Amino acid sequence: MLTRRQTLGAAALVAVPFVRHARAADVPRFALGVASGAPRPDGMVLWTRLTAPPGQDDLPEVVPVRWELARDEAFGQVVASGVEAAERTWAHSVHAEPAGLEPGRWYWYRFRALGQVSAIGRTRTAPAPDAPATLDFAIASCQRYEVNHYAAWRHLATDGLDLVLFLGDYLYEYGAQPTNVRQVGLGRIRTLDDYRARYALYRSDPALQAAHAACPWILVWDDHEVDNDYAGLQGQDLDPAFPARRADAYQAYWEHQPFPKAARPSREGMRIFDRYRWGRLATIHALDDRQYRDPQACPRPGRGGSNTLPRRDCPGMLDPARSLLGAAQEAWLAQGWDLERPWNLLAQQTLMSPLSWRDPAGPDGPMVWTDGWDGYPAARQRLLDTVRERRVPGVVVLGGDVHAHYVADVHANPDDPRSPVLASEFCGTSISSHGWPQTRLDGIRGFHPHLKFARSDRRGAVRFRLDDRRLQADLLAVDDPARPDSAVGPLRRFVVEADRPGPQPA
Repeated sequence: MLTRRQTLGAAALVAVPFVRHARAADVPRFALGVASGAPRPDGMVLWTRLTAPPGQDDLPEVVPVRWELARDEAFGQVVASGVEAAERTWAHSVHAEPAGLEPGRWYWYRFRALGQVSAIGRTRTAPAPDAPATLDFAIASCQRYEVNHYAAWRHLATDGLDLVLFLGDYLYEYGAQPTNVRQVGLGRIRTLDDYRARYALYRSDPALQAAHAACPWILVWDDHEVDNDYAGLQGQDLDPAFPARRADAYQAYWEHQPFPKAARPSREGMRIFDRYRWGRLATIHALDDRQYRDPQACPRPGRGGSNTLPRRDCPGMLDPARSLLGAAQEAWLAQGWDLERPWNLLAQQTLMSPLSWRDPAGPDGPMVWTDGWDGYPAARQRLLDTVRERRVPGVVVLGGDVHAHYVADVHANPDDPRSPVLASEFCGTSISSHGWPQTRLDGIRGFHPHLKFARSDRRGAVRFRLDDRRLQADLLAVDDPARPDSAVGPLRRFVVEADRPGPQPA
């Protein structure tokens, strides 16, 4: 758990001498905080980004930034250090990658540049692959800055987590509206500079900074990091210039997140799907359901993106060739399920379980939203068939996107609730983004027997405790999302036993 000293920085530390580009000691050079991510048994990624005065970029083309990693918060036992070149080309971001560390232990880190010292972050390595382990983690998504505050992050920053899984919509591309709780720029963001400025605004939030500084994160994106409902190289408005916009958005994403240098994007794309082992306990499969997907079936006339319509009116939706993950990523996942550890955690963007806006057993069949897994039913079935055929243990599907807490059984045939339960699903509500009225979900619960819980009127996250026997999930809810100091507490608790798929109320 972070102390005030760790989260607010190391003002008492001796600063390195000023270079000629540092105009004054009161110009904050680490205003966006620090972060770590991609934890491995022998290392992780440490991140920061240098900042300049508002409206005045006085940073040189390249700035040397020194980083230090220690066994103790006082930095009496520094075990790794180095210097990274923060380049203007990459927004003066820093992605340091200490290696050769001890598995399964906590470390503290900081940066120095331009006569200043950053806040102190706390991070950890993953346990050794053959070591017994437990895991305290949270899933979170959909943190639209302007519509509410980040009380959920303030709570999670002090909750003793080993890891945060962020499952998409780190930022939103929309412009300002006068009724919002907070303000962003007036226009919709479209350029590299726009995306950089929006990330800087989000990362200026103290609660988000504290959550990043508290433990390592594993992140995947969804659509709003680029544009609502985009699919591959196709934007919602079918703009032929969209590929260039996507490339700029991907660059800004890497610049502002703790991804390794090897993940630095090209103009063609950025690989974010990856796999993380956590001792003998679990494997985390982090997926990308945006970059490689086929466009949504049956869009509105003259538009790309999603639609909500009867499945029977969209036969193209059932095309077995269509994929949400793309063929290469589908094969990577199918071949990489962990048959040795008791848990397989699938960190992906959205709700996997079926959700129909009318009774799917009725004469007109289901009415579905085409942007999620319901819009790619053959791809979903391929994934589940592999889980069944390979007898993959402890599959837990983790998602976000839809601004609601959902807890569900995942059936071998999603359209048949009588088929065996293969996996458990926890789809977390948004950190701050608005959700549907609860009455809308209450109206469909009667014909969704696989749903154990559905709540769309509360903001928050999901906090998990995992050991080799069971998973405990606490659905967290913010009392008043318009208040940064709002109370946050458990809304409901569920457990999953390692040898029994399907969540049970606790």
